[in-house]
Amino acid sequence: APDDSGISVGCSMLTYANSTKFNKKNLNKITSNYWGNSYSNSNISNILNSYKLNYRKSKNLPDEISKLLIDSKLIGWFQGRSEFGQRSLGNRSILADPRKKNIKDIVNKSIKFREKFRPFAPAILDYCFEDFFETDGEREINFMEKTKNFKKNKINLVKGVVHQDGSGRVQTVSKNYNIKFYELIQEFFKKTGIPILLNTSFNLNGEPIVETPDDAIRTFFSCGLDYLVIEDFIISK
Repeated sequence: APDDSGISVGCSMLTYANSTKFNKKNLNKITSNYWGNSYSNSNISNILNSYKLNYRKSKNLPDEISKLLIDSKLIGWFQGRSEFGQRSLGNRSILADPRKKNIKDIVNKSIKFREKFRPFAPAILDYCFEDFFETDGEREINFMEKTKNFKKNKINLVKGVVHQDGSGRVQTVSKNYNIKFYELIQEFFKKTGIPILLNTSFNLNGEPIVETPDDAIRTFFSCGLDYLVIEDFIISK
């Protein structure tokens, strides 16, 4: 977690390792931080019915949601276990089409209510990372903790996720770590030729990232999101 929570845990672990005979060679590389709660379809359907919401269960989520994104819809995306830390990595995310030049202004105005200069992150299929970014030899950035420069010939293709200096705070998405998010971006790639989605945390300005279906529903109806996807269910207003 590239924020204060990750720093505090890391410092504690380092202190423990340095003050004992702990063998650092026994540490395994962390490839996922989806350590929060998850919710079953039956649990979610009960919640949706209790609110008397208009929803349907999707038979092909990647196909349906990629079409909505291409149609300039803003999507609240709620899947599996929530992320640890302040980076939404495809389980508690707001998603949009990065090709739209003014998409940053739209998301800021209708959902995030924050400063115009703040960029939104590109979530990219891992095998396309080198095609769009100057990777400096890195093969993956799983936790959206680094910025990389876009290749100059790609900037105009995805202006919605390019910062003013030509960089992006990138997350590479692997089917080994997040299959649902991967399949959605893959389907968007098939339809558009762009292996990237705009990804930002699922919350309003000043609030924490949504954790429960109830959190997601309240946030959905408090802002300009067009659709909310909770597991296999698609909720509309």
